Amino acid sequence: MVLWIGYLQWHFRTHGQVNPPQPVIRDFRNIENRDAVLAYDRVEYLTDERGIPVTRWNGVTYKISPVTGEQIPDESARIPVERYVNPRKAEWPAADFVVGNPPFIGASSVRRALGDGYADALRATWPEVPESADFVMHWWHKAADMTRKGELQRFGLITTNSIRQTFNRRVLEAHLAASTNPLSLAFSIPDHPWVDSADGADVRIAMSVGDREQQIGQLLEVRTEQTTTDGEVAVQFRRRSGRVHADLRIGANVASAITLRANAGISCPGFKLHGSGFIVTMEQAIALGFGSAPGLEKHIRHYRNGRDLTDSPRGALVIDLFGLDATDVRTRFPAVYQHVLERVKPERDQNNRATYRENWWTFGEARGAFRPALAGLRCYIATVETSKHRTFQMLDPSVAPDNKLIVIASADPALLAVLSSQSHIGWSLAAGGRLGVGNDPVYVKTRCFECFAFPVLSDQAHDHLRTLGDQLDAHRKRQQAAHPTLTLTGMYNVLEKLRAGEPLTEKERTLHEQGLVSVLRQLHDEIDAAVLDAYGWSDLLPLLRVAHGNTPPAADQRREDAKRTFDESVLERLVALNAERAAEEARGLVRWLRPEFQNPQARQEPEQGRIDVATEEEETIAPVAATKPLPWPKDAVAQVRAVADVIAACPAGLTLAELEGRFTARGPWKRRLPTVLDMLGAVGRVREHEGRYRGA
Repeated sequence: MVLWIGYLQWHFRTHGQVNPPQPVIRDFRNIENRDAVLAYDRVEYLTDERGIPVTRWNGVTYKISPVTGEQIPDESARIPVERYVNPRKAEWPAADFVVGNPPFIGASSVRRALGDGYADALRATWPEVPESADFVMHWWHKAADMTRKGELQRFGLITTNSIRQTFNRRVLEAHLAASTNPLSLAFSIPDHPWVDSADGADVRIAMSVGDREQQIGQLLEVRTEQTTTDGEVAVQFRRRSGRVHADLRIGANVASAITLRANAGISCPGFKLHGSGFIVTMEQAIALGFGSAPGLEKHIRHYRNGRDLTDSPRGALVIDLFGLDATDVRTRFPAVYQHVLERVKPERDQNNRATYRENWWTFGEARGAFRPALAGLRCYIATVETSKHRTFQMLDPSVAPDNKLIVIASADPALLAVLSSQSHIGWSLAAGGRLGVGNDPVYVKTRCFECFAFPVLSDQAHDHLRTLGDQLDAHRKRQQAAHPTLTLTGMYNVLEKLRAGEPLTEKERTLHEQGLVSVLRQLHDEIDAAVLDAYGWSDLLPLLRVAHGNTPPAADQRREDAKRTFDESVLERLVALNAERAAEEARGLVRWLRPEFQNPQARQEPEQGRIDVATEEEETIAPVAATKPLPWPKDAVAQVRAVADVIAACPAGLTLAELEGRFTARGPWKRRLPTVLDMLGAVGRVREHEGRYRGA
């Protein structure tokens, strides 16, 4: 807390005033434990209708199987389920300011860390906080709500840096874009090193200050980190001023980007097994009949996870019985059935979700709805969800992807090239998030892929990028095949040092020669230039060449400054292009990435890679606007999107009164419209002329 108070003493001690009044101080030690979120009368053990205690498997204890000799879950290791009597939101003592360091528990770990009873009571008591949000976001939501109501002047909380990821960012967005008394972020450090005093683990944290007054915020970005002799981390910052967005960024409002229909339905995480027994070696697969039992080759597949792609493939296979019922498996592949019965079913029997228990012979998340997107493709694109370097590569359709891979159902090398460009990499770093431990970037497909506005490509540009994409994928695979110990991570570590102009160690020089990293660098440079040209943004290429060490900086310029300017410029243009594409889609023009799959019922439209610039006639023709009023959305973000869509669908524009007539709801919802219009105008989505609002 000393570090935290040190950063925020100006905000909380003086609040910007020369002679500030003394704030009300309260003992807030209790707000850092779980009772600060949930109050209750007592805890009892849950019983069934016969009065017998209900128990659950503790998820930790294992025993040796008498059949296989392997470790399997011990079904007898159970604990009673607790029931929290009269759960309710906890009350906090009156104060002017709240500063706290709530527990770092991820959403997926709440039940395991705090028990089923607490988790169930928490969800029932705090329905306004998404279940996918981390535990700390309950503190953030409560403090923000109290601040907006005037019960607090400000609050400052330490969270993990995953607060910027989509599942946590929804909590911030609801308060920052609220229709009444919206919150503003007065101060933020989006990413900062932290050593957990309990176990010494290195994690990354964020710090944020919420204020009820709208203002220009202060953002501190870590420039350098150095571990001192006493184990602390000395940090140097770069300070920026401006409006701090929900993703704890200043500048282009990437968090405002809207999901595009053009990108829908062709990206998905890989399979989520929920049973390690599905994974087998080649020797085990052969013993189960792989290569001898007719039809089994369709159900035992090569398997890749994140480490397989960034490091070296393990040679693992996976039993994929999707589409078969238990009787089919037992009849056709009895050896496989017994293997899964003994190695998967005991674990699945303990799962809280009924569908997982009942369908124990198939993956927990088999992605049945997504499989048609992959059907018939000669290959597909994959990237590792969390990785130091953002790389994309083609995988054979026979390869089953792990849940930690993001799959893009396209065999087009031009698409791979665009995804591999610095334009998309910079977008994905800003739109995604960071892992709390290790600080590796996270590729959130709903934000990084589905909101990304791809360039409109001419035939010539498509052919050029297709060639470059093929060359990039082939080069990396060829060098790795020739040098089995060569990894993608190693190659891109060296590429990063080449761009920075740093000398290579002896080991790195070996990697450079094995991976032909200078060739890899040239391929990426050509892809970057081709993608910028496809967007019509070649004016930014000189900045990128300086940023990547291809051109020396000017006398008054630094490489880091050039990179920052390039990244921010691209983000601003991509945010604007996202808004433009959303307006197009509202008018009926959707630039599908795979029209034959995404929109098969419509007339055949040009594929994204081959689509020509829309004619003036195509741009101005719009469907007749519906006259039936739409329900006014309850969610603040949905309100902004709804107003933008209605305005975009009316090229002639709408007055405020006409806009009010396009929606219906009870209560004073109309007061929200001017605020929404101001927000859309600030991000370039709407322009006002003589009292009429038109799409920008």
